[in-house]
Amino acid sequence: MATALVLGGSGQIGQAATRALVGDGWDVRVLCRGSGDHAARVRSWGAEPVLGDRRDDAALAGALGPGVDVLVDAIGFDGRDATAVLAHQDLVGSAVVISTAGVYADARGRSLETDEFPDLPDPVVETQATVAPGRDGYAAGKVAYEQAWLGQDAVPVTVLRPGAVHGPGCVQPREWTFVKRALDRRPVRVLAFDGTSRFHTTSTAVIGDLVRRAAARPGTRVLNAADPQALTVAQIGAAIDAVTGHAVETVTFAGPPRGNVGLTPWAVPGPVVMDLGAAARELGQVAPGGYAQTVGAAVEWLIEAAAHGDWRAVFPGVARMAGGRDFFDYAAEDEHLARSAR
Repeated sequence: MATALVLGGSGQIGQAATRALVGDGWDVRVLCRGSGDHAARVRSWGAEPVLGDRRDDAALAGALGPGVDVLVDAIGFDGRDATAVLAHQDLVGSAVVISTAGVYADARGRSLETDEFPDLPDPVVETQATVAPGRDGYAAGKVAYEQAWLGQDAVPVTVLRPGAVHGPGCVQPREWTFVKRALDRRPVRVLAFDGTSRFHTTSTAVIGDLVRRAAARPGTRVLNAADPQALTVAQIGAAIDAVTGHAVETVTFAGPPRGNVGLTPWAVPGPVVMDLGAAARELGQVAPGGYAQTVGAAVEWLIEAAAHGDWRAVFPGVARMAGGRDFFDYAAEDEHLARSAR
C-alpha cells in the first residue's frame, strides 16, 4: 500500500487532504502535536497520528519512518520549513505543498498585502509575477517556501495556490461574517463595491481532490487551486443564506467600506480570480462542486463549533482578519440605512 505523511493534518486543509488520501486507499500518517482531541480525530478519519512538532527534526524523522511515497505539507510557512523536510529528501518520494494565491503581485509589485490594491489580470495564471521572497510577511514567506521546494530536483513537488479557503476546521473563517448575521436574525446585509467584489474562493474539498490527484501523479508543477467559479460577494451571501435558511435584504453602495459599514472579508476593489486550466490539464481535475454546493459543510461546522463557546475564542482569526474593524457593527449599519432612507 502507498504511504503518505501529512504535516498539519489536524487543521482545515490538512484534514481534507488526509481524508482524500485515505479515501483513495493510501496508508496515511499525520504528524500532530497531540493537543486536545487531535489524535482521536485523526484515527476517526482512518489515519494514524504520530505525536510531535514538525520543527523538531527528530520528530519529523520519526514520522517519516523508513520513507513515504508522498509528503503533504499543509502548514509550511517559509523556506526554513521546506529545508527541514528536504534534509530528509531520501525518505520522500514526492511532495504536495500548500502555498497561497496571496503570493501574486502586479507589474508595480503591489499585492494583497500592500496598502495599494494590485491590478491583477482576470484571471491570474500561475506564471504571474509574485512578491519577493523573505520572512517579513505571509506572502513573502510563502514565496520563499515555494522557491526552496522548486529549486531542487530530488523530490517532485506540486505547489498548490488556494484563494479564500472555506471548509470545516478553520480558525479564520470568512463565512462566519455572514453566518453570525443569520444566527443574530439580522434582516439586512450592506455590501461595499456594489456587492460585485470577486475574491476567488477555494473549498477544502477542492484542495483535497487536488492533493490526491497530485499524489497519484507525481511531478513538479505550480497550480492554482480554487472553486470552479469566482462568485461575487453578493452571490456568496446568497449561497450562505440558502444553507442557513435566513432571508436577508441586500443593500449595496459604490466604493470601499465606509468605516465598518459594507465591510466583508471579500470586499476588494478589483478582481482576484484564478485561472484553473493548468490543474485540469496537469491532473485532469474536475472540481467536486461549486461554492454553493460545498459551502454547506463549512456553515454547518461553524454553527456547531460556535455553540461551544464565545465565537471570538473559537474563531480567533476573525478579529485578526478584521484588522481592528468590526464586521458586526450593526449600530453603524442601521445609521447608514436610516440616512439612505431620508
